[in-house]
Amino acid sequence: MINKVLFLSFTICLFFSFTVFSQVKTFIPEEGDLLFQDLDCGVFCDAIEKVTIGYKGAKFSHVALAAKNEKGEMVVIEAVSKGVSVTPLDLFLAKSHDKNMNPKVVVGRLKPKYRHLIPQAIQQAYKLVGRPYDDVFCITNNSYYCSELIYEAFKIANNGKPIFPLYPMTFKDPDTKQFFPAWLQYYKDLNAKIPEGELGNGPGSISKSKKLKIVYAYGIPNGW
Repeated sequence: MINKVLFLSFTICLFFSFTVFSQVKTFIPEEGDLLFQDLDCGVFCDAIEKVTIGYKGAKFSHVALAAKNEKGEMVVIEAVSKGVSVTPLDLFLAKSHDKNMNPKVVVGRLKPKYRHLIPQAIQQAYKLVGRPYDDVFCITNNSYYCSELIYEAFKIANNGKPIFPLYPMTFKDPDTKQFFPAWLQYYKDLNAKIPEGELGNGPGSISKSKKLKIVYAYGIPNGW
């Protein structure tokens, strides 16, 4: 009896794993697609998502650029805490899941008018691999946070003219009009001034760009 239960449990787990794997593999991004992600990283993701609402209300806290590596494999180029990095697509998709265990990732694709910029944008993003993460969120310090990487790569590809605009950043809770406690402590630890009102961008604002079309959702991000 115990062996039958163990076998049944193993079979269910195997079927569930295969189903999730199959769902992930049903869609492969194209080079140049932007992958908007609802990460579950605690108070900082919550703060970012609250002030930069994305496409159809989605709470995106991260974005990456789809590309191919030297082996022709699909990867993403992203700015994370260790710096600008190249990450296998399956590892990227595994970072967060909705209640159905599907990746909380939505794919945006540049409209035809702008797709000629993709090869050079990818080339530029690869040149930035290894650069440090921009932990103070300054657009001019030669380090990069996730959406800043996207902004810079496509700006250079477009002869220095931004494709995705910058907006005044806020680190304040829209409900209380006060700085999020997490940001107060964060910048205190960095011994840096909170760049309230300075220009920047976020995954949410880029996801709503009219230069993009949302073409696929792997799962359901919070806010939908």
